[in-house]
Amino acid sequence: MTRPVVLYACIHNSGRSVAAQVLTEACAEGSVDVRSAGSEPGAGVNPAVAAVLAERGLSVEGHVPTLLTHDGVQQADVVVTMGCGETCPVFPGKQYEDWQVDDPKGQPVEVVREIVADIERRVLLLLAGIARA
Repeated sequence: MTRPVVLYACIHNSGRSVAAQVLTEACAEGSVDVRSAGSEPGAGVNPAVAAVLAERGLSVEGHVPTLLTHDGVQQADVVVTMGCGETCPVFPGKQYEDWQVDDPKGQPVEVVREIVADIERRVLLLLAGIARA
């Protein structure tokens, strides 16, 4: 049986989608293949997001913001946009979700902690749904 592929998409692939990818990797323990991408990839990971994930013992080292492609969406089983107006191609038989998540860009670390906690709650619910499918 192949592992389901989860793709998180946002504009810059430097904050919300990175946090979702890292949290999913940690929580799924190998049960899903997780990716992230952005329509306009940024230069690097948001430092506040990296710091909050590091507080949790999670690393973003080596993450390079990636371009969201038609093929990337087509290869995914679940596509999650991160509440940033992202438009993705729609393919039959895929699960699509749009999470209305605040943008961590320019936010103090206290606010970023809340954003990351919100993303983690959503990730856990998503993984529970995938496990039931």
